[in-house]
Amino acid sequence: MDKSHILIHLADIHFSYPGERPVLRGLSLQFREGEKLGLTGPNGAGKTTLFHVIMGLTKPDSGTIEIFGKRMETEKDYRPVRQEIGLLFQDPDDQLFSPTVLEDVAFGPLNQGKAIPEARKIAEETLAFLGLEGFEERVTYKLSGGEKRLVSLATVLAMKPRVLLLDEPTLGLDIATTQSIIEILKRLDLSHIFISHDIDFLAETTDKVCGMINGKIVPDEAAVPHTHVHAHGFGRLPHVHSTSSDPESGQP
Repeated sequence: MDKSHILIHLADIHFSYPGERPVLRGLSLQFREGEKLGLTGPNGAGKTTLFHVIMGLTKPDSGTIEIFGKRMETEKDYRPVRQEIGLLFQDPDDQLFSPTVLEDVAFGPLNQGKAIPEARKIAEETLAFLGLEGFEERVTYKLSGGEKRLVSLATVLAMKPRVLLLDEPTLGLDIATTQSIIEILKRLDLSHIFISHDIDFLAETTDKVCGMINGKIVPDEAAVPHTHVHAHGFGRLPHVHSTSSDPESGQP
């Protein structure tokens, strides 16, 4: 597989929500086959909006979008893209809508045209891969936050995507669940872009980290000493760490 092949190409993307200041301001991105990219940056920088633009959920005011070598212009153009790019929403409740876990995870394969027995098999195998055996008949709205996050990830992986987009996948999770998700993601061989404020998470799951500032993607900064008494890229941007040096305070 050609690792230099461009999968997602955004050029000079501008976007504003009605009556609000611009969110994306001339954003450009070339994302290639095999890349494992992390994005960090302050709230409101446009990270989630970027994912929605890639998926065709948000239409930019201007700029060009090419995905898998095809120009994206109409809703019809995005339909096959959504079969090959898996998006994990920041809030699991936006992803889960079926009564049971199995129904939620099988929905994607069914939507791809798989027969019911095959979709069920894929769903069961995906749950097993994530360590969720026995969850098939669990009621989704009764799951814990960490369980919802894992089941949401299962719904995405069951579609066997070519590219994975994860929006704050460890937000609000405890250290043990965060580490579990990290280990799962490290076993995947997928081109991916992960959004997170958690620098430790990005360091373990991506090969390159960029920031989003003022609606644009910027390269990773030089290591910057800051209040955690250590140095790494993006020390000037709001971020957290997966582990804590002060377990009672919960602060890194």
